[in-house]
Amino acid sequence: MRRTDWSGVRLHVVTGKGGTGKSTAAAALALALAAEGRQVLLCEVEGRQGIARMFDVDPLPYAERRIATGLAGGARPGTVHALHIDPEAALLEYLALYYKLGRAGRALDRFGVVEFATTIAPGVRDVLLTGKLYEAVQRNARNKGAVQYDAVVLDAPPTGRITQFLNVSDELAGLAKVGPIRSQADTMMTLFRSPRTAVHLVTVLEEMPVQETADGIAQLREAELPVGAVIVNQVRPRDVGPDDLADALAGRLDRAQLGADLEAGGVTPSPELVDGLVAEARDHAERRALEDAQRALVAGFDVPSVELPRLPGGVDLGGLYDLAATLREQGLG
Repeated sequence: MRRTDWSGVRLHVVTGKGGTGKSTAAAALALALAAEGRQVLLCEVEGRQGIARMFDVDPLPYAERRIATGLAGGARPGTVHALHIDPEAALLEYLALYYKLGRAGRALDRFGVVEFATTIAPGVRDVLLTGKLYEAVQRNARNKGAVQYDAVVLDAPPTGRITQFLNVSDELAGLAKVGPIRSQADTMMTLFRSPRTAVHLVTVLEEMPVQETADGIAQLREAELPVGAVIVNQVRPRDVGPDDLADALAGRLDRAQLGADLEAGGVTPSPELVDGLVAEARDHAERRALEDAQRALVAGFDVPSVELPRLPGGVDLGGLYDLAATLREQGLG
């Protein structure tokens, strides 16, 4: 079934092939969700401090920090907080919460035990990262005074790793069959497989990213993880009509008319200039034809899709708000 109502989703996981703009889409989604007074937490787990760069703030510590006001809408905007989830810090917090190690846990960190544990058992590393995420969604008595979020957005690992990253219970199968870590993993899976979670996949209209998106959807469904929307990013403007595109593609553009239009605009139409414009028009028409073919494939995924425009000047904070508004207009946010 195609899901179109996101009001019950508390955890939005945003993944995508490298280069598709997944971090940008995650940031825009957080701003879109933080409208009408809602509190949203934007998290990252890949250690690149991408959130800090996008929002032009200092590098994030392992602590929730308010970084932006949400998209204007309703009586008042909400707020976006951010969290850089570090596996070593997450393990120390886990030891303090569940084993009351406190100062002893910090001593383990000095001896390198934390790095050893999270390196030798990647499944444990993912449990710790997703465990902190789970705690932000499912706040309880251990978190007195902490912000209660209406939604959490995760800038997640790439599409090729997202199912493994979220499917922590299976990843631990050969490492921990019983005990608190295994119990925590099983508890988290109830959230990750529930309607309260949606995994959104970011793509661009190119063959490899679209194919990886198709593969990712199939893997998520096989693991019984809830697929959200496909976010088609960096879409070029569609300001040339289909007849003109067909003429450009077939080499039927009227050069004389093109020269006359240039002259009317105060530009001297040299043969070289006209030739260059005709070649550019053909390149654009070919690109549009390729994009339309990939768009048709995306439509066949039987998953809701939204489109974000390519920003000519690059992505800055103003651009993120523009993308957030576009997401809300299309029902995501």
